[in-house]
Amino acid sequence: MTGANSDQAEHWNSSEETGHWVTHQDRYDRMLGPFTAMILGAAALSPGDRLLDVGCGCGATTLDAARAVAPGTSLGIDLSAPMLARARENARRSGLGNASFERGDAQIYPFRQAFDAVISRFGVMFFADPTAAFGNLRKATRRGGRLAFVCWQPLLANEWLIVPGAALAEHLPLPELQEPGAPGMFALAEPGRIREILAGSGWNGITVTSGNASIQVGATVDEAVAFLQTGPMGRRVLVGADSRTQARAIHSVRHALAGHANQHGVLLDAAVWLVRAAA
Repeated sequence: MTGANSDQAEHWNSSEETGHWVTHQDRYDRMLGPFTAMILGAAALSPGDRLLDVGCGCGATTLDAARAVAPGTSLGIDLSAPMLARARENARRSGLGNASFERGDAQIYPFRQAFDAVISRFGVMFFADPTAAFGNLRKATRRGGRLAFVCWQPLLANEWLIVPGAALAEHLPLPELQEPGAPGMFALAEPGRIREILAGSGWNGITVTSGNASIQVGATVDEAVAFLQTGPMGRRVLVGADSRTQARAIHSVRHALAGHANQHGVLLDAAVWLVRAAA
């Protein structure tokens, strides 16, 4: 597939990247579930609404929204073919006939209907041209329609990344941080930039509020270590290291996570921006 986000399309269709998301879909959805509730509440959904979920991944937010807007419709769009295949299977198993999925680049996609609400759970930080992308989404939203999404606050505000990252850094170099504003996890980490982009793309009534949640990275320490070890950060840091160095790094991660374990699992704080706007 070609499009304005061709680099991101290649990334999110690689088996190495999407395999972890598809294999561990239930774990990711449990981790990120608190933010789904934030988004759906902020979007003020009503039965009969036509909803668009941007960067829907394996479809959990799209399906939750479909339940909220029935008999309305819920459309998920994403660049990743493997994740959309899982999303369609999940919709079939759930019996939700009002949920559908399309593969496309939301920055340039020619949407064929006017939506009452646009939502996203960490799916809007990867645009090559965010002003153009949010402009395209605004054009696809009816006058008075709503936008609600969550994006990550800066790295240092997110304990769920800092704790294992610091443990790994005792033994191995961490990947370089992305350039400020570059497409990626922290592209919208600064509230001022969010407001500037949305205002520049025609959205009104913009609010950016802080949201926090304690997320479970594993039901046990062993489970959390295995999940993080095979996840994006673990793979990038551990690749190429000799087995003894890898073992020491993993031991440090295990020790760090053990301090955050209780009867509810391994819990770490996560910080997001909850963004709302009107078309």
